[in-house]
Amino acid sequence: MNELFGFARAAPMTWIDVLDIVIVSIAIYESLKLIRGTRAVQMVIGSSLVVLLYYASLWLQLDTVNWVIRNVVGYVVFAAIVLFQADIRRALAHFGRTPFVRYFTKAEGGDENVDEIVDAATILSNQRTGALIVLEREIGLRNYIESGIPLDATLTYDLLVTIFLAGSPLHDGAAIVKDDRVAAASCFLPLTVKPGFSRELGTRHRAAIGLTEENDAVAIVVSEETGKISLAMDGDIERELDETQLRARLHALMSQRRQTAARPGTEPAHQV
Repeated sequence: MNELFGFARAAPMTWIDVLDIVIVSIAIYESLKLIRGTRAVQMVIGSSLVVLLYYASLWLQLDTVNWVIRNVVGYVVFAAIVLFQADIRRALAHFGRTPFVRYFTKAEGGDENVDEIVDAATILSNQRTGALIVLEREIGLRNYIESGIPLDATLTYDLLVTIFLAGSPLHDGAAIVKDDRVAAASCFLPLTVKPGFSRELGTRHRAAIGLTEENDAVAIVVSEETGKISLAMDGDIERELDETQLRARLHALMSQRRQTAARPGTEPAHQV
């Protein structure tokens, strides 16, 4: 009780103390999220039991138990590093994808994302596998993301190809890319009602045009019948693009987006 009253009479808490507590709380929370459902859970439970046993040995004056724990713990730490090296790498990669770090690396990763998307579209085109890939820009697509199956997976060409395979349960609908992540798949998009488009355009093409009529998203369509690649933007569509043309168009759009984001006074659009 004396210690408690002494703490209460201590100097008032400053913003540095609050920041200290917040950082530690976030670190503990993220660590618990990382180890949930992994082998590390048992490791944490075992370590907690060892710590309790150590303090119990001090309190009960169990000298032999205390000596064993003090001499064994050092070796256990090295053993844990070897046994859980994969989990440690995953944890470091997770912290490297935090919004604060991604803010500084986003511009560097944009070109890589374009290459992944173009590679996926080219493979799907050669296989004549229908696909619809949507890239979110300044206007959010949360309503459409929530209509599909959430993924929040790293953007890679093999993931996109797998999504649109004929036997995949996610091949119907659109895959939506948000920043450097595949946010969701099998998403439902509005169809255009604008007349004048070619009758050759299928449901995917009309969905791509319908979505881009409402916002600034970019949609890439691969025709299932012909394997031709199309790019929809601002309610219009460019058809029969080859790999080089698609790559150049996407690089130009990504560069334009980065310049807009870096412009002084520019604020990101709100989610729809």
